[in-house]
Amino acid sequence: MLITGAELFVKALKAEHVNTLFAYPGGQAIDLFNALYGENDIDVILPRHEQGLVHAADGYARSTGKVGVCLVTSGPGATNLVTGIATANYDSVPLVCFTGQVPTGLIGNDAFQEVDIVGITRSICKYAVTVRNRDELAATIKKAFYIARTGKPGVVVVDLPKDIQREYGSDEYPEKIEIRGYKPKLSVHAGQIKKALETLNNAKKPVFLIGGGVNISHAQSEMLKLAELTGVPVITTIMGKGVIPTTHDLYIGNIGIHGSYAANTAISNCDVLFSIGTRFNDRITGKMGHFATHATIIHVDIDSASISRNIEVDIPIVADAKLAISALLEKAQALNTGDWLAQIDRWKKQYPLSMKATGMTPEKIIRQINKIFESAIIATDVGQNQLWATQFLELSGKKQMLTSGGLGTMGYGFPAAIGAKIGNPSQDVIVISGDGGMQMNIQEMATAICYELPITICIFNNGYLGNVRQWQEMFFDKRYSSTCMRYRKSCINSCNSPTECCPPYTPDFIKLAESYGAKGIRVSEESEISVALKTAKDTLKVPTVIEFIIEREENVMPIVPPGNSLEDMILESEDN
Repeated sequence: MLITGAELFVKALKAEHVNTLFAYPGGQAIDLFNALYGENDIDVILPRHEQGLVHAADGYARSTGKVGVCLVTSGPGATNLVTGIATANYDSVPLVCFTGQVPTGLIGNDAFQEVDIVGITRSICKYAVTVRNRDELAATIKKAFYIARTGKPGVVVVDLPKDIQREYGSDEYPEKIEIRGYKPKLSVHAGQIKKALETLNNAKKPVFLIGGGVNISHAQSEMLKLAELTGVPVITTIMGKGVIPTTHDLYIGNIGIHGSYAANTAISNCDVLFSIGTRFNDRITGKMGHFATHATIIHVDIDSASISRNIEVDIPIVADAKLAISALLEKAQALNTGDWLAQIDRWKKQYPLSMKATGMTPEKIIRQINKIFESAIIATDVGQNQLWATQFLELSGKKQMLTSGGLGTMGYGFPAAIGAKIGNPSQDVIVISGDGGMQMNIQEMATAICYELPITICIFNNGYLGNVRQWQEMFFDKRYSSTCMRYRKSCINSCNSPTECCPPYTPDFIKLAESYGAKGIRVSEESEISVALKTAKDTLKVPTVIEFIIEREENVMPIVPPGNSLEDMILESEDN
């Protein structure tokens, strides 16, 4: 049977079990939308901007474990996906992004709304291709989904010229695909596992360092069993947080430039560092030549290129995290780690993660979120709000955190929460955002309203781009350059401290929320926190914006100054 390329596109989505499509129409994609018209098996979600669209698909994918699917038109529609493509690919999120394109005969002629989206995205995605032959359409789409979800997950971009969409051809869609040169590793090297276990068994001060790869491979239960069997303490990266419950006795905390004192100190003093599913990026290592210098380093990662790229390792294991952990469980044994755990516990008590006791702090807000929402998906934005969330959120099997790790994308949190709520309609979904990041995709409030998504949106409003302001305070002599969100043209340019004369904040988040049809609550006192959160939890049809007015110069502590090692942590702000 002969059908158009657009009709085959819809058939392919159904064959890949896609029931949710994040899409924004345009001239070079109109045939695809026409084929989707009246299709009951695919829910087409219309966000208000393509960047919001791709972040929503990302949040949907992270929270459900499915492939997120995007559809946009050519030119600006395609280029508006770029930041979201890089965000998802950095964090190994499986997305397939379809972009409309001008007819093949016009490609390269500077046609209206023509861009080389494959050339633009090739370095920030797993695979990108333009379909130039109708006969190759089915196999290309099959390949796209296979590549996105297998091996180290990532983003695939499929560019669909308009004439390919309209051309008639076979309606056959393959059940399987073979790709020469692409063979995801589905086994674990037994010899390396044996060597790793021998090294671990001889350790006196071992540590598991767990990254996002363990969450991606859905190996949380296996990792918990391994930690409990061996008695080895667990430290996580931001992306690995939640692999084991954060309230567990073996969980030490996050590592890195805003990691806990106990976690960073344990890494610096351990004799075996068993890392699973992390790239050892600079945000967790500090000065790389001073990272875990006393340790034998074992590194499990599905991507061979990630091993010894930043930190030289002693025992490399190229494997999927779940397969590797399962192999370790078969022969792992209990270790005598009592003295080591006691030392770590002393470090935790010596310098606990906490903020000042008086006033309304982000810690107190997050502690109430922990208490009121027993089961939830929490999407953070990027900046101080993200860092406080990673320090104080309690995560377990009932709670999941979505955040932009590798790229650090402001504007991610709110649309990611929309995607998560669409994928998990019975779950409570919470956004933790700063006032700056919230404004980057605020237009998606209309999406949340139109799809009746009761999301709880917590805005930590300090009137600054807080993370950069903190660096300016600590390392640039309080030269607050372009970080004050209350700035007016009439203000002096050399301001380095808020005063009572500061102009009012723009926008008024409560009035803005209400203009969309959402609920708005402003909280300025500690006693109001729980009431506001409970009100949001009980609101069932519309999102609730809670604007928390926090201290303007609140800092995230501890911090490792740029260019320093983990041992050089600054534990408290000077004013404390």
